[in-house]
Amino acid sequence: MSKKIKITVDAVVFGYDQESGIRILLVKRKYEPFKGEWALPGGFILESENLEDAVERELYEETGVRINYLEQLYTFGKVDRDPRSRIISVAYFGLVNSNHYKDIRADTDAEDVDWIKIKDLPSLAFDHKVIIEKAVDRLRSKVRYEPIGFELLDSKFPFSDLEDLYGSLLDKPIDRRNFKKKFMSFGILTELNEFAPKKGAGRPGKLYQFDEAKYKARKENGLFFEI
Repeated sequence: MSKKIKITVDAVVFGYDQESGIRILLVKRKYEPFKGEWALPGGFILESENLEDAVERELYEETGVRINYLEQLYTFGKVDRDPRSRIISVAYFGLVNSNHYKDIRADTDAEDVDWIKIKDLPSLAFDHKVIIEKAVDRLRSKVRYEPIGFELLDSKFPFSDLEDLYGSLLDKPIDRRNFKKKFMSFGILTELNEFAPKKGAGRPGKLYQFDEAKYKARKENGLFFEI
């Protein structure tokens, strides 16, 4: 008789700050298998749960983070991906402003939790390296045709923060003049009569705000967003 297939959920949560760039939320496992190793937050779904409810619960229980943006990524089901039994994982990826989650806490079956730079990832449990690579590819593709990166910024931001974010997301230098000209042509940013805190000897830059309602209205009328 074949063993019952079990289902888990895993969350790839991206955060961002200017100093560290793109970071991923990882937990250190408290129990076997892979005790003491870093992994994505996640766990088994309950019979009474939807997949989305399960990944939100596991993420909050293990890290204290609640997701603002959540999207199903992919289903991972290699036969030997988990040494315990035949387990299929439905992975999600989310975006949060990591500056709002500096006091993250490990709980339940996690002994530690941290934001780790995407370029400094440690050895990971299970097939979580593969899951993260899939999520990074999806994110870099998606930000080119949909303005999802604003979840990673403060609600009001200098334009230079948006340029730095896209440079970090796409992992390549940004032509700042052309980038600003193109982005402003979409008509989805509001220039505020407010200024960023002064840094150095230069003039402080104006602050901007993403107008989600305007973006949705323009998209319905055929806006073609591409970076």
